[in-house]
Amino acid sequence: MAMLQLEINDWAQENFGACQLGDVRRTRRAVKLAAQVAARPDGSTPEQTEAWPDCKAAYRLFDRDEVTFDALCEPHWELTRNRDGGTWLLLGDTTEIDFRIQREISGLGPTGDGKGRGFFLHSSLMIDADTGEIAGLAGAELFHRKPAPKGETRRQQMNRERESEVWGRVIDRVGTPPEGAHFIHVFDAGADNFEVFCHLQIQKCGWVIQAAHKHRRVFGPEGDRLPLQALIDRQPVSGMSELSLRSRKQASGTKQSSRTALLEVRHAPLTMPIPKTQTPFVQQCGIKRIPMWVIDIREVDAPADVKEPLHWVLLTSEPVQSFDDARTVIGWYEKRPVIEDYHKCLKTGCRVEERQYETSERLEAVTGMLSVVAIRLLQLKYVARSEPNVPAKRVVPPTWLEMLQAVQRGKRQIRTVRDFFRSLAMLGGFLGRKSDGEPGWITIWRGMNKLLMYLRGAAAIGRRYG
Repeated sequence: MAMLQLEINDWAQENFGACQLGDVRRTRRAVKLAAQVAARPDGSTPEQTEAWPDCKAAYRLFDRDEVTFDALCEPHWELTRNRDGGTWLLLGDTTEIDFRIQREISGLGPTGDGKGRGFFLHSSLMIDADTGEIAGLAGAELFHRKPAPKGETRRQQMNRERESEVWGRVIDRVGTPPEGAHFIHVFDAGADNFEVFCHLQIQKCGWVIQAAHKHRRVFGPEGDRLPLQALIDRQPVSGMSELSLRSRKQASGTKQSSRTALLEVRHAPLTMPIPKTQTPFVQQCGIKRIPMWVIDIREVDAPADVKEPLHWVLLTSEPVQSFDDARTVIGWYEKRPVIEDYHKCLKTGCRVEERQYETSERLEAVTGMLSVVAIRLLQLKYVARSEPNVPAKRVVPPTWLEMLQAVQRGKRQIRTVRDFFRSLAMLGGFLGRKSDGEPGWITIWRGMNKLLMYLRGAAAIGRRYG
């Protein structure tokens, strides 16, 4: 709960007050603008700033060479990484920021199948391994896609700059965990390559990565070399588990309903040898073999309409000596979709792809500020759903509670965090009927925007007539 700072001006100062932008006046402007953006994250720059002098100042800020994606984000990244102890998951993934090919914006690169225009954002989202609480972004990188040369060989590909290198660069940007803390990077199959494992080992970080290459040859616990899948097939079932799966579209195009999957779990130690074809980084780092564990999670007795039963093969640095150890690692991987929720906050909640700037450099800087604002939105969603019974007065500023109590529909007292967020969502259009369930983050955010307007109006009246 302590990671969410509701007071918007304090939040802006904490996350942007240490930005190095070449002039302290620019830093002060960035703090003020961040508070304005956070108050209305889905609005345009004129809507967020409301007055022409502030809007013009925002345009000037993003037009400065010193105001970059990295410069705006670095204080937040450092704040997130500064942990006294505990185990933290670093959820990594890349998302496409597409501004559409019809718009005339200089400096963008190809996206999608080459017909879009934009750039890519690779983020490392830090959450508490035990509670799932959102700490923030520990690092990120924006990059532009470069078309691969036609007809290149595998060796030529490994020796040129590759898009997949972003995994290692962001791992290095996150760096070594502070003393007493344990960082575990959680990635999908896109990160399954020897170079990524080398970066993780050098930075003294753990990992949970879904395997993409099940036919690669590894060394088993007896020292024999065999395909990864063959090693898995040798292992007995160590236990059974259940996993709640959301509805999703299958590769065939049909919709797969939500269900509770029954899973068989197997695990084994292994050693991954250096591949025959090596990147320059792998050649230079000197790592020849990497010990790790594999966990196989396979759905059994799937319903007849399920054409693609769940099957995960996870590679992890964490010792897996028992079924309980395996279940812990599986639980960490189950949290990986939170990074996808973060991307939704950035694209839908902050409407990053709708920004009307005319150069890639300005859009990159705007994306930097919005990437931090999106964390605040994700934290709101987490707190509203995970800690509903905490007394509201322990979390919410007293003036907020007083104002919300005064303007809410009905006279029910706001006692808990759940009461606060439901009342806030009602300001944003949530009806609050018994059949409606819990409010979504969009209605919560709209209600937050309206509450802040009420508070600003009350403060203005107080200054004028008080």
